[in-house]
Formats: sequence, C-alpha cells, structure tokens
Amino acid sequence: MAKMGKPLSSVLAIIVFLYSLFFFVALSSAANVTYDRRSLIIDGQRKLLISASIHYPRSVPGMWPGLVKTAKEGGVDVIESYVFWNGHEPSPDNYYFDGRYDLVKFVKIVKDAGMYMMLRIGPFVAAEWNFGGVPVWLHYVPGTVFRTNNEPFKYHMQKFMTVVVNLMKQEKLFASQGGPIILAQVENEYGYLETLYGEKAKQYAMWAAQMALSQNIGIPWIMCNQDDAPDPVINTCNSFYCDTFTPNSPNKPKLWTENWPGWFKTFGARDPHRPPEDIAFSVARFFQKGGSLQNYYMYHGGTNFGRTSGGPFVTTSYDYDAPIDEYGLARLPKWSHLKELHKSIKLCEKTLLSSEPTIVSLGPLQEADVYADTLGNCVAFIANIDDKNDKMVEFQNVSYYLPAWSVSILPDCKHVVFNTAKVGSQTSVIQMVPESLQPSFVLSSKPLEWEVFVEKSGIWGEIDFTRVCFVDHINTTKDTTDYLWYTSSFYVDESEDILKKGGPPVLKVESKGHALHAFVNGKLEASAFGSKFKLQAPISLKHGKNEIALLSMTVGMQSGGPSYDWVGAGLTSVQISFGNGTKDLSAYDWSYKIGLEGEHLGIHNPDGSNNVKWVPTSDPPKEQPLTWYKAVVDAPPGEDPIGLDMIHMGKGFAWLNGEHIGRYWPIRSSTNEVCVQQCDYRGTFFYDKCMTGCGEPTQRWYHIPRSWFKPTGNVLIIFEEKGGDPTMIRFSRRKTSGACAMVSEDHPSFDPERSLHGIHYNKRGPAVQLTCPTNTKISEVRFASYGNPTGSCGSYTLGNCHDPNSFSTVKTACLNKDECSIELNEENFNTHLCSGTVKKLAVEAICS
Repeated sequence: MAKMGKPLSSVLAIIVFLYSLFFFVALSSAANVTYDRRSLIIDGQRKLLISASIHYPRSVPGMWPGLVKTAKEGGVDVIESYVFWNGHEPSPDNYYFDGRYDLVKFVKIVKDAGMYMMLRIGPFVAAEWNFGGVPVWLHYVPGTVFRTNNEPFKYHMQKFMTVVVNLMKQEKLFASQGGPIILAQVENEYGYLETLYGEKAKQYAMWAAQMALSQNIGIPWIMCNQDDAPDPVINTCNSFYCDTFTPNSPNKPKLWTENWPGWFKTFGARDPHRPPEDIAFSVARFFQKGGSLQNYYMYHGGTNFGRTSGGPFVTTSYDYDAPIDEYGLARLPKWSHLKELHKSIKLCEKTLLSSEPTIVSLGPLQEADVYADTLGNCVAFIANIDDKNDKMVEFQNVSYYLPAWSVSILPDCKHVVFNTAKVGSQTSVIQMVPESLQPSFVLSSKPLEWEVFVEKSGIWGEIDFTRVCFVDHINTTKDTTDYLWYTSSFYVDESEDILKKGGPPVLKVESKGHALHAFVNGKLEASAFGSKFKLQAPISLKHGKNEIALLSMTVGMQSGGPSYDWVGAGLTSVQISFGNGTKDLSAYDWSYKIGLEGEHLGIHNPDGSNNVKWVPTSDPPKEQPLTWYKAVVDAPPGEDPIGLDMIHMGKGFAWLNGEHIGRYWPIRSSTNEVCVQQCDYRGTFFYDKCMTGCGEPTQRWYHIPRSWFKPTGNVLIIFEEKGGDPTMIRFSRRKTSGACAMVSEDHPSFDPERSLHGIHYNKRGPAVQLTCPTNTKISEVRFASYGNPTGSCGSYTLGNCHDPNSFSTVKTACLNKDECSIELNEENFNTHLCSGTVKKLAVEAICS
C-alpha cells in the first residue's frame, strides 16, 4: 500500500489541477454585464447591439435554428423573446417546458449560434397573446386583481418568475454563468396604467422591480415604458421611433426594446405594412441620437397556433410584416436593407460609444451628429427630416445629397456607405403554389375520401346547467373552449296569426362579443361578430314549439389594457319582433352547454379520432354548418414551407396529426376603406398608414410547419362552423419564384472593408444584385431598363430614357446563374444617356 501512495497523490494532484482548471475556465467564460449612460458593457467592452424578437411558441423547434441563423446573417447580435406564462403553467403548479415551450432548448440554440439573448420574463406580455400571457385560472383565484398591489397576484407572479429564473440558473444560461442572457425584463409597458390604477399601481411597480432584483441573476433588469423604473433597473422605450427618448437617469443607457417593423392583423381588417426605408430611418436616427441597443418587435412574428392569439380577433398569422416572414423566409428587401444598415452602423461602434456628439445644423430640418474619439476617428450621421423635399447640404466642405426623410451614415465623416432611403437590395417575388390534397396509400388518380361527423345544434349530451338569465361566456367556459351554447324555446300558438302579418319575424340579439351563429329549429339563420354587436335578421318560425340555439364564440381573449381580465363576452339580450309586437326571450329559461361534442370527445386528436362514427364519402356535404371533416393525405412534395388554403371555407379550426394549426376565418376586409398601391415612406409612420388588401381575405393561408408532416398518412381534421366547400381545401407551397431590383446612380458607391489597418473604402459603381433560392437559377429576364424606368416590382415600365442594350447586358450577366451583379458603369451601359438626369437600372427576373 505504501508503494501506491506516491502514484495516488499524483493522481489526486492531477484531479485537483484539472478541477481547478475546469473551475477557472468556467469562471472565465462568465460575462460581467454592467452599464453606464452610454451603453451596456460586457466584459469591459462597450456594445452597440442589434436585437431581434423571435417568440419560441410562435414557431416550432425544427424552425428555431434556421430562424436564429437567418437573424445572425442579417446582422443581429441579440435574440429577444417574452416568456409565456400561460403556456408554461396551464394549471396551478403544473409546469410545461417541452415542445414549442422548450425555453431552455431555444436559449441554447441562441448560445450555440454565438449570440446574446434578452429574456423578457414579464410575466405579463400583452403581445396580442391570449390573456396577455397570464393564465386564465389566476383570474379565478379568490381575491386576485391583476397587475396591481394585490397579494394573490404578486404571490403567483413571483412564484412563476422564480421558477423561470431557477431553470435558467440550473442550465447556466445567464451571462454571469457563461450563458447568453445579458438582459432580463420584469413587467411590460406598465407605466401608462399607473395613473389608472392609482397609488397601488406605483407600489406594485416598485415591488416588481425589487422582486426582480432579489433574484440575483448577475445581469441588468429592464422595464419598458416605465418612466419611474427605480435604480438600477433600466427603463426603455417601445415605439415606432425612439430617437427622442431619454432614460430616467443620466447613468442609464438609451435602450429601445420594441421597434415595430410592421403591425399585427385582425380578422376582417386590412393588411398593414411598414416600408423598409422608414424602419431604417428610425434605427439610424436612434443610434444617431445616442442609442446603443435596438430590438425589432417582431423580427420573425410567426404563427398563433391553436387558441393562443389574443386581441381579440388577432389572426392566426402573426407575420407582422417582419424581416423574416411567418414561414421562416427572409422578406426582401426589408431583411437585406436592414442587414446593410446594421453593417454600416457596426463600422461606427467604437467611435460612437466612446465619444459625445457634436450637433451641426445643416438647414432648418437637416443636421449632422458628429462623433470623434481621442484616436482621431470620426463618425457622422447626416439626417434630413423634411418629409417632402430632398436636400443638398454642405458638410466639412463636401456636398451631400439627402433624400427626404433619410439618414446618411459616414463611418469616417467622409464616405457615405449607406442611406436609409436608398434601397438597393432585391425584392423577392413570393407565390403560394397550390397542391391538390393527395390521398395516402392509394393511387393518386383516385379521388380523396373524406369522413364526416355532423354536430347537433344546441344541447348535445346532458345540459350543463339552466338559468333564468344570461351568463357571461368567459366566466362560464374559463377559456377552455371558444364555444358556449345558449339554448331556449318558445311556443307560437296555432291560433295566433303573428306569422302572417307584417313580414317575417326578426331575431334581435345583443352580445358583448365576440361572435355568434344563430340556429332556429336546427337551421343556421344568421351570424354576427364584434367587440360589442347586435345581430338582427329575419328568421323562419312555425306554429308550436320553436327551438333557438345560439352558439356564442370567443375569438381570442383580451391581451391588455386596464382591468382587461374583467372584460366579458356573451349574450345580453334576445328578442323576436313580429309585425304587431316583440317577444323578449331574455327572461326565459336558458339551458347551457360548454363546448362542442367533437371537442369533448377529442376527435381532433389521434387518440380520440375513433370516438365518433365518421361517415366516409368522396362527395362531402358543402355549405353545411357544425361539420367535422377528416381526410388522410400525403405530404406536399419538396421542402418549401406549407400553408393551408382555406379560401372556400367559412370559420373554424384545423389540425394536422393532432397538431393544432389554429383558427381559420377567411373573412374579407371592407372595400370602403383606403388601401395603397405603393406606400410613401416619407413622414411619420402610424400603423394604418400603408394598408393593402381592401376587399380581400385578411388571412387565406394557414402555416403548417414541415416538421408536423409525415411522408404519408397525415390526418387532416377540419371543424367548420358555418359551411364551406372542403373539396376546395389545398396545401400551398410558399415559393420564391423571382427577384426584382432597382438601383440608381445616386446610391452609395463605397464598399467598406475592415482590416487590421482600419476600414478601407473601395470605390465602386452602384450595382443591381440578384440571388435565386437554393437549387434554382435565373431562367428568364422579364424586364431590364437602364435609363429612367418607373414602377415597382412586377409593374416596372420604360421611361422616356432607355438604353436599348439593357436586356442583352442583363441577360449576359444573369441568365442561367443563381446570382449575378450588374454595375451601373460605362462598360455595361451608355451612362451619357439622357444627361442631366439620375439614371436607374430596373431588373425583374424569374427563378426556376
């Protein structure tokens, strides 16, 4: 044994050394995140940060790596997400962190990409998410009042936040532990509510901040739109513009937690858009005026799968006109224009964050903010905030052309490398290519066989309860379903002649929302919807007993606002008007049934599909309400993202292999509202400035992630409330079919390159650059003109100045290539053409 002492001690010494080394490496990998008035400071280095909102439950785990990768390629440093309480704690103390709610997996994907993370724990999120992310069950905990100095609410809020924080600590995901999370948020946009809730609101906000700090996570906490956020919590800005925002302390940095690059959609409304020029303008102005972190809300909006959308009436799509679209494809030119912006701003990082600006007036609405450091480096942002007129300005004895509502970035105070109004990036042409539903396990020539199950209108099974009044819909269902049946009956005596006089009887219903289908004697007579609405429709009655069954529906719960959890839904009055009077049914006995029979039996799930007797048919009934449809289909070919085309259906839900696609409702927007063909980016943006889609369905296609498909044997289940034509349901592949671009001679013409010896500015002519998707090439050039072409992608036209060699030049450079570049120079074009005008090159090509 004595002889083994020396080797053993050597082994122990090695173990101790390796342990110490491991501890040192682990400790050294931890990041020290602090801040001062200028920026976040990570391990002693000031950081200028571009952040992107990607909500993990609004996509699927199979998409997460690609979304993060595309964001990083777009020049993003930080991924931001809320934490969705109601998804993680669906019932008290029942926690769920799997599937789309696998928060740890999502954060680790961000870490593996070498990026930072901003975790907005909240846990109230708003976010057009059901009930603002707070579990509905909490509303029914006795004595609970949301988001104020209320003990039950604070108890459950702190408990959940502690669960999340401990989970992150356990996985060592805070930067102080070597993880990617550099910022955490408590509460959300609460400041404007404080005056409405009174003194208890102030107490609650201060409690929330102190509770968050007590979690000891080793990184800064933030509170957005909270002007009284106490030190050391940082208050931040949410808006379309935040250049004029000032933190509530001179010791805090200027952070922008929500820059809205688009807007969400609501059923029955138009389609909102925000031009890339204006987004870039807002970002450049923010950094010009001392900002150091900016987050796009949303960078990828994703999909409100299942019943997660709030609002109410927010669509299943949460695309948000974001730089990455709902299906995971980069939206061009928005994504690429912002990528070039990020690259240009990053060139300025060190000088911007190590000096104070000198503001130089260049005109009544023109100015330069100049940053110069002790090493002699100089950065300038030159802005023209005139929303109508382009300007030529003199800066440091050089003339610069500034389009209206734009910012030029000069990383060396000399060379313009980017102007926010000059979009040189290509526009991708996106199509939804229809695919017929192909039946599985049979020859494709055989027609698709549907199976059908029809619900009974009104009470199915046993009555849940009866009241001589109307109950609140939400308090009754507690958001376990969209549906609540209100049923009653009344008699029309055969001796009465009221059915013969004064025209048909009229049903009049008043409701607090959200939607209603009215059945009389088993027949669907009318539908209506709204936050508060009145239904008025003629109906058919008979002598004797008449059954009335009113299907009340919610379309997503409230997601915010003062006392939002007390906003109700459901019927408040029911009357029937005859020619000689009115029958008020409001005080009649009303019987209630929560949900649908198919829901109760779980027939949309693989395990419950056989709980009813489906009727097989190759000719399913059309325009039939309350009908479940089932078909077994193959996956669409290829790898393109998939949307379910529901344009010929009414309203309802869809599932694939038990996965809940969400609500569908291809309701059309009004033709009486204003829509634009092309948005003028100039001037202050507001959410309904640039609307399209008047008279079109608010949402026609419903995203189905590729990971939900099997090669064959996919079970598609549809529940249709009103009636539609299921034979017209299609899968559609989201496909990039072409590319367009227009570049002018006055686009920035310097291509900066960073090296060990600093930044070099390579002079080049502006160029049109086109890129096709993987495995495709430019198969056709549809339009090419160097001169003064006009229009936009898909509608370019020749101007009165056109180089006839345009087509041949572009074809030579691009045809049968996956990408090409055509510079605006004398070698390619007659640059002396139409002298005195700024020449442009417009190109439209097909990718296949």
